[in-house]
Amino acid sequence: MAKPPALTLPWGRIERRLRQLLPSRAVVARRPELLTYDSDGLTLQRHEPPLVVLPETTDQVAAVLRLCHEEGIPFVARGSGTGLSGGAVAEQESLLVVTSRMRSVLAVDLENQRITVQPGVINSWVTRAVAGDGFYYAPDPSSQVVCSIGGNVAENAGGVHCLKYGVTSNHVLELEVVLPDGRITRLGGSLAEMPGLDLRGVFIGSEGTLGIATAITLRLLPQPQTVQVLLADFPSMEAAGEAVRRVTEAGVLPAGMEIMDNFTINAVDDLFGCDEYPRDAAAVLLIELDGRLEEVSAAAERAMELCCQAGARTLRRAESEADRALLWKGRKSAFAAVGRITPTYYVQDGVVPRSALPQVLAAIEELSRRYALPVANVFHAGDGNLHPLILYDAGQTDVQERVQALGADILRLCIDAGGSITGEHGVGADKRCYMDWMFSPDDLDTMQLVRQAFDPEGRANPGKLFPTPRSCGESARRSRSVRVQVSSADDAGAETSDQSLAAAIEVF
Repeated sequence: MAKPPALTLPWGRIERRLRQLLPSRAVVARRPELLTYDSDGLTLQRHEPPLVVLPETTDQVAAVLRLCHEEGIPFVARGSGTGLSGGAVAEQESLLVVTSRMRSVLAVDLENQRITVQPGVINSWVTRAVAGDGFYYAPDPSSQVVCSIGGNVAENAGGVHCLKYGVTSNHVLELEVVLPDGRITRLGGSLAEMPGLDLRGVFIGSEGTLGIATAITLRLLPQPQTVQVLLADFPSMEAAGEAVRRVTEAGVLPAGMEIMDNFTINAVDDLFGCDEYPRDAAAVLLIELDGRLEEVSAAAERAMELCCQAGARTLRRAESEADRALLWKGRKSAFAAVGRITPTYYVQDGVVPRSALPQVLAAIEELSRRYALPVANVFHAGDGNLHPLILYDAGQTDVQERVQALGADILRLCIDAGGSITGEHGVGADKRCYMDWMFSPDDLDTMQLVRQAFDPEGRANPGKLFPTPRSCGESARRSRSVRVQVSSADDAGAETSDQSLAAAIEVF
């Protein structure tokens, strides 16, 4: 066991004060238990917390944050710990406030299609609570059976159906929030349209830098009348990307479109011991369509036609619930399947315009060869949200620096294609150094002013989301230039046709 980190704050006194505020079982101070919380889903970022608390009510959270305010103690909020950006770790000798015991459904209002839950409620539990009445909760990250609603709010998580239904911010009506000084406030309201500043929208996706949400009112949707899932396989990743472009350009609006490459296909088939996906395909494309029966049937026919035009080898149509679940099971299990056959992987989260998918995917393949590191691709194709998994063995010398350099180059590739460094995993500690690739100093200063309005002392999740001089210096040393050249009269962020997008990769 490694040596514990050197501590400078009076944690002994703080522990005693916390035990006066909370039940004994809600304070974790023994080192073997603290090590449970030294990372989130991004194991490259490890920081052992000096102390962990597990409150169960809003009042307990408020009491903890008031103590932090009085003592000048930084704090970090954490849910299930499934995040992939290093955002929920106690990087700067901070108290870790874990909301995983706040798992109550507080209110269900089916007449007005809303439900209020505590932040520790698991994403899939929300749909389970209302499915019998014909409703569901739309955002569905791949980790939905373990990730928490509070974490989804912090990262503004999406999921495989975000193309049609949007991300978490599109489905949150109201938040009860404990501010960094311990005050309790409400953001948003029970109606979708509320007057005044949209502070609800500001809070969602703020990654724990503005406070802790302790009650969240979510929008529910009626279950669609009809759902169909199409599976198309392609001889190349570029052809699959072209199919995505054609489908969206034609005005077909699927609930979700997902791509998996050959490595992931075989990993998933091996995991389940079957050949659910064609093992020799370079890529498979899953398309889900939902709505009225006539509309879905027509859209499915059009989507299949467009996939064939893009070069699909075979097409499969699943209409029964069992067949649909089987096709989606592989996609939902893709990360686990890849993790089963490689010692470690590092996943990135860049976004590119859909029109750039074929070229960007080819460029990622070239980067993989240059770095001699395998990259598995599984991603939300409908909105261009890539999830390249860089496979490596952490036991190899200097491999982590090479892995992070490849990850940085992939993100630079996304930026140069007119995209973003993150779609749903958040910035956290992992991507804070790349924020100035997207935003000017004035942009970042404006964001900091908003943060300071909520947290003048900067004690809520310090060091996350925004660049810091030390870590950004490290990033600058390791990152090389990667460019996708775009020839278009459109703005850099606009979508362009494949004819007007000439992609070339340059690494130096």
